[in-house]
Amino acid sequence: MGKKKKKSSRKTELRQLIQGLFFNNPKRTFNYKQVSGLLEVKKKTGRQQVQIILNELFESGYLTEVAAGKYKLLSRGSTLTGVVDMTATGSAYVVPDEENEGGDIFIPRNNMNQALHGDHVKVFMHARRRNRQPEGEIIEVLKRKRETFVGVMQISRGLAFLVVDDRVMPHDIFIPPKALNGAKDGQKAIARIVEWPERAKNPIGEIIDVLGDVGDNQAEMHAILAEFNLPYRYPQEVIDEAETIDAEISPEEIQKRRDFRQVTTFTIDPVDAKDFDDALSLQKLDNGNWEVGVHIADVTHYVEPKSLLEKEAYDRATSVYLVDRVVPMLPERLSNFICSLRPHEEKLCFSAVFEMDDQANVINSWFGRTVIYSDRRFTYEEAQEIIETGKGDLSDEILTLDQLAKALRDKRFSEGSVGFERVEVKFNIDEKGKPVSVFFKESKDANKLIEEFMLLANKKVAQLIGNKELDKGSRGKPKTFVYRIHDVPNPDKFENFASFVRRFGYEAMPKGVETVSASLNRLLEEVKGKGEQNMIETLAIRTMAKAVYSTHNIGHYGLSFKFYSHFTSPIRRYPDMMVHRLLQRYLDGGRSVSEETYEEMCEHSSDMEQRAADAERASIKYKQVEFMKDHIGQAFEGVISGVTEWGLYVEIIENKCEGMIPIRDLDDDFYHFDEDNYCLVGRKYNKKYQLGDQLKIVIANANLEKKQLDFALADGEADSTK
Repeated sequence: MGKKKKKSSRKTELRQLIQGLFFNNPKRTFNYKQVSGLLEVKKKTGRQQVQIILNELFESGYLTEVAAGKYKLLSRGSTLTGVVDMTATGSAYVVPDEENEGGDIFIPRNNMNQALHGDHVKVFMHARRRNRQPEGEIIEVLKRKRETFVGVMQISRGLAFLVVDDRVMPHDIFIPPKALNGAKDGQKAIARIVEWPERAKNPIGEIIDVLGDVGDNQAEMHAILAEFNLPYRYPQEVIDEAETIDAEISPEEIQKRRDFRQVTTFTIDPVDAKDFDDALSLQKLDNGNWEVGVHIADVTHYVEPKSLLEKEAYDRATSVYLVDRVVPMLPERLSNFICSLRPHEEKLCFSAVFEMDDQANVINSWFGRTVIYSDRRFTYEEAQEIIETGKGDLSDEILTLDQLAKALRDKRFSEGSVGFERVEVKFNIDEKGKPVSVFFKESKDANKLIEEFMLLANKKVAQLIGNKELDKGSRGKPKTFVYRIHDVPNPDKFENFASFVRRFGYEAMPKGVETVSASLNRLLEEVKGKGEQNMIETLAIRTMAKAVYSTHNIGHYGLSFKFYSHFTSPIRRYPDMMVHRLLQRYLDGGRSVSEETYEEMCEHSSDMEQRAADAERASIKYKQVEFMKDHIGQAFEGVISGVTEWGLYVEIIENKCEGMIPIRDLDDDFYHFDEDNYCLVGRKYNKKYQLGDQLKIVIANANLEKKQLDFALADGEADSTK
């Protein structure tokens, strides 16, 4: 009995020491070896006892296991904060604000406590069980991501609900009769949540806007904008302020500017464009070099700081391009009339002017405010015809600029620029907004001509400030500026991508002294024209970081530029307006501005840019589903673009519309998902469906509400698949 008591006493003492170690170091993690070392437990039996006690403390909820064999204090009431990432089932994950060794926190549906997707919340951590993901309960919503939701009204037996479009919103919104504001059953509407009683299953809301009938093009496009919290109407007071702006250019204003009205100048834009941001001028200099002017609409001359127009432009941050319309950042009087560089009109510009030799080496640069007169407005198609035939208006100027642009492009790629050239899906739309045909927009020489000179201007403007070329000899860091930055690819993501493409016989990893960007360009060239091209290009883009706006310059990886900004599109991007103002301030010798203020503005602009891109994709998806609705029952050739445990995603080759074949509909065998090889494999006959495979499908269903296409295998297709 005495020995047992002694052993028990030692274990209790050791347990208290271990608890004390974790209690005094609440943020640190320890494994049994570290605990043994710190407590000077050297004998093998003692170390085994440490392992046993750690396991007991874990099972009792005193410790949490953040990784295999690594423990951390988890006392009752341990909390953290983070952002909710909702799933379609109603459960969620919370992404912690601070790095958490255990990863994201799983929140079961019954522990959500009225939190919604994107909300900033406080989480109570539950004791973690071995080999299980951290789990918790939301105890407080700190900040709502959004208060308004778009959906379809459902009114029955005197009860009204807004059935929300967003798949990660698991609750319909109850609308009391007095809060309907004219909304009727089956209409698209927007509701604001005004109350959510503690024990109520559904939040209570009020209708703030009725968009129209389901299926009506205007209502559906406005619904997409509302879904991403993007504006679809201009406040009347902003329109009124735009109407007061004088379009006339005074002689006094012209005197302040460099005059390019006698220099050959023109624009090249899409056929349906109205907001002409940029123009090019060209003239031969006496020394044999070329002077190329990149002339950008001087928006900030007209939009004054602290004005209603300025606030609206900042809030929107970008124009939004849906399938059938542009939702402009600035009212049309400015975007399509006063600021637009229309032909045969004098216009105010902010220009970047370059002296270049025949090899497109930049000898000198000049930046400043100008006045221009555009001699001609070209569409891309017209300019392309001149490049291909050598004939047409201003053919000498266009051909010269084309040669200079090609030299710039060759140089850029030799220095490490990555060449993604995605085909854009476009629709021909009838007067009611219905898609009648699909076509693809490809980038040709005329597009690349404009692209190269815009890239050059953007780079040189950023270089001027970031390289302290205006402050030579000055000490300290460069003045605050707005950069367009793009980080290097995540190594883990890139390795996974390289492993995937290897299964198709391609190598993405650099060979010898080859850089990652060079290896990517080699891969993109190798897959051109192949069935798997679109899929591999899409996955390659996903391995890359997202380009964002920031005052902290890290360069632009994709372009291989040390300095890059956005200067060339102020009619449609607010960051370009910021760049114009800062550039003029610094050209005038002004002091640096608040980095903190401008970083906030950059973050807002990046967020709005992402929302606009999401809305554009949603509108394309909607029109694809609408287009295919007239083709239900018809067969098409497709390529497998995605494989998951719930089915196959297939992209139709002739129009790039993507749909899904549910795994339950593959009824010739029992299929399981082979995650390592990205394929579905039949257990009985060993048939495989893998990424890149071509197959014939039939359109089974087109669900506009969900923006979803359902496919089925065409007759005989299952038999032919191996």
